[in-house]
Amino acid sequence: MSASTTTPVLDLTQDAVVVTAQLVDIPSVSREEKPLADAVEAALRAVPHLSVDRDGDAIVARTSLGRTERVVLAGHLDTVPIAGNLPSRLDGGLLHGCGTTDMKSGVAVQLRLAAALPDPNRDLTFVFYDAEEIAAEFNGLKRLAEHHPEWLAGDFAVLLEPTGGQVHGGCQGTLRARITTTGRRAHSARSWLGDNAIHKAAPILTRLAAHQPRRVEIDGLVYPEGLNAVLIEGGHAGNVIPDSCAVTVNYRFSPDQSEAEALARVREVFDGYDVELTDSAPGALPGLTQPAAAAFLAAIGGTPSAKEAWTDVARFSALGVPAVNYGPGDPTLAHTREEHVETAAVLECEERLRRWLTA
Repeated sequence: MSASTTTPVLDLTQDAVVVTAQLVDIPSVSREEKPLADAVEAALRAVPHLSVDRDGDAIVARTSLGRTERVVLAGHLDTVPIAGNLPSRLDGGLLHGCGTTDMKSGVAVQLRLAAALPDPNRDLTFVFYDAEEIAAEFNGLKRLAEHHPEWLAGDFAVLLEPTGGQVHGGCQGTLRARITTTGRRAHSARSWLGDNAIHKAAPILTRLAAHQPRRVEIDGLVYPEGLNAVLIEGGHAGNVIPDSCAVTVNYRFSPDQSEAEALARVREVFDGYDVELTDSAPGALPGLTQPAAAAFLAAIGGTPSAKEAWTDVARFSALGVPAVNYGPGDPTLAHTREEHVETAAVLECEERLRRWLTA
């Protein structure tokens, strides 16, 4: 007997906690999001005030009311591999399960707002995308930005990643680079005949230890930088003087710098060495002085802070759309076997966003 191909049904008339459980119970490990994407598309196409487009396993739904502002609410559908934590389980005020925090509770809030707000005070774009948890080449938001940037156009964007219900503005940029040293290979019993490349890497580590990272204030938010060794490669065998060594460093830089400027700073720190860029992603300015962002902060309340990591808000920033991170769930629980979300936090997030979009 063949397996059923029936699309799972999402009931968006239920509250955001129930919708979160529905989403969690449709497994969607990265690159396997199609059943969930099908369910999201079907639910949104049933909402008469939305137009819906799809690219692969990314879904975009929009209102077209002629409002003076357009806001984008975005979230990814995929999760890390399941760790024996499905199906979802409600235990008092906690909903347990893979993706509850990262980030199906945020997606549930998006879906509830998409279905329940036919007449918002701003035009709305809801973005649900695939493959956020794996290599950037597969990222659905990256694909949309490249193929359909007009679908992502807006005056302000909110990425509903877990932030513990606090507004995290913008994000750090990140780059990785390899600093290499070379020597001469020899038998370790006659080490004086060689030139130890690992020993020659010591000054690189000394420079890292002495480096004073910047703390940069933008729109009242402080972005702490960090420059750290994350990998050392060298050596051939236990009796061989190594002729090469590479130290990989990771620079988490403030969004006041471009990727080129950040690389130039790394090259300055390691002047005299061969510095090879291996990967890089830009930061995102918080844009909190924009009118839409100011109204958002007034409705949400609390004190915003800088996002001390890289997130997909950078993709909106690259398109000229100021963006923040704001969603339910404790980010320290993401990707853990014990992943869960407080039900009250999910409902509070929905209510705050609803108030912002209807006041």
